[in-house]
Amino acid sequence: MLKIEHISKTFNPGTINEKVAIKDLSLTVNDGDFITIIGSNGAGKSTLFNAIAGSFFTDSGRILLDDEDITMQSDHKRARKIGRLFQDPMLGSAPGMSIEENLTLAAGRGGWLSRITKAERNAFKEKLSLLEMGLEDRLEQPVGLLSGGQRQALTLLMATYNPPKILLLDEHTAALDPATADKVIELTKKIVEENNLTCLMITHNMQQALELGNRLIMMDNGNVIYDVSGDEKKSLTTEDLLRKFKENAGNALDNDRILLS
Repeated sequence: MLKIEHISKTFNPGTINEKVAIKDLSLTVNDGDFITIIGSNGAGKSTLFNAIAGSFFTDSGRILLDDEDITMQSDHKRARKIGRLFQDPMLGSAPGMSIEENLTLAAGRGGWLSRITKAERNAFKEKLSLLEMGLEDRLEQPVGLLSGGQRQALTLLMATYNPPKILLLDEHTAALDPATADKVIELTKKIVEENNLTCLMITHNMQQALELGNRLIMMDNGNVIYDVSGDEKKSLTTEDLLRKFKENAGNALDNDRILLS
């Protein structure tokens, strides 16, 4: 379980560039939750992920993961428990290293020069075959030569090779063409379900937010303004979400990417 208790974060405080990014935000994420997150531009969605991942320390509040206080824990220590994918497929893997070398690191086999056994190599091939992208026969190929979709699928596999306690997906299909994005989403659903992962996914696609997961939260101005799950979530339409946003935020949704999706 992830518990976020009254966290706040202001960037460049006391200057003309001061920006309140998160404001007294509290959120409980139960084990097995698959939460989709939508919101306006600058709502604090990615900032929330950065706070969870330890990219910075919050100004106040606490973050607990399975009752362990990780509020002041470094990002590299949190990375052992928290998997993350970014919008940019170029992040999350080492382009100059081969697919096999990247998977060796993801599997926790020590340095990239570590020798792996035949059984381990076969395990890599088996997992890669699940991606249905032909990568199981290209173990020696540098990751930098892969397409964006192939690289994002590989990064998803790496982030979940040893199932994390929390998986953070920060618009991880936004930079892909529609067909490839759909394929990565289906792969995401499969991996999350098969490993019973606890997952938070930021998306700009309202229909996707409604169809995926068991819970949806809406953010605006650095806080959660709507939290829905179960049958209530299943009954919602995109028009309902736009209305809920206006009711709870006091203004219409201003994210063009969401409105045009």
